[in-house]
Amino acid sequence: MSTALARLLNDIAALPRPQHRHLVALAGPPAAGKSTLARDLVAALTACGQGAILVPMDGFHLDNAVLDRRGLRARKGAAETFDAAGFVHAMRRLTQEGEVILPDFDRAADLSVAGRIVVGPEHGIAVVEGNYLCCAQAPWHELMPLWSLAAFIDAPDEVLRDRLVRRWLDHGLSPDEAAARAGDNDMRNVAFIRQTRIPGVPGL
Repeated sequence: MSTALARLLNDIAALPRPQHRHLVALAGPPAAGKSTLARDLVAALTACGQGAILVPMDGFHLDNAVLDRRGLRARKGAAETFDAAGFVHAMRRLTQEGEVILPDFDRAADLSVAGRIVVGPEHGIAVVEGNYLCCAQAPWHELMPLWSLAAFIDAPDEVLRDRLVRRWLDHGLSPDEAAARAGDNDMRNVAFIRQTRIPGVPGL
């Protein structure tokens, strides 16, 4: 078990009994390891008999056709390429409602899929992962009061860049295209995510 996973499990165990559902936020830049840690955390909580479910923020990506109309396709992954208000509303619902049905993101197809994630009353913990969960800018800043626990996952720039290039190569881009996509867009988003991180959110 990784140190980060062990720390999260200990912190979750120390949380008071929720009135409805705990939302645990794992924020940070792309390719920092959020998704892997989130999956491992859900698996560990489930193995302990706790009802946990993974909720990725990426399901709230705007569709590529919308991004094309807005001239934002090349900036996909930036804060303005998400339905931020819809995501905040959905997270509020998770703190209040027994069943909430949410979209997921198909990375291979590069599009959101409606209605794929069903959070039910049996899920006392929702592990939410995404880039802008601890962002100080509106409307993302409205999320912080909703989190029972939040952590920021990061890695050195050279590690992130290498992982991002590999991600785009795996999507069929040429080496030059992958390097340009990682450097021109993704690393810009990395800088923004770090700069707008709400003070006090602990790192892992």
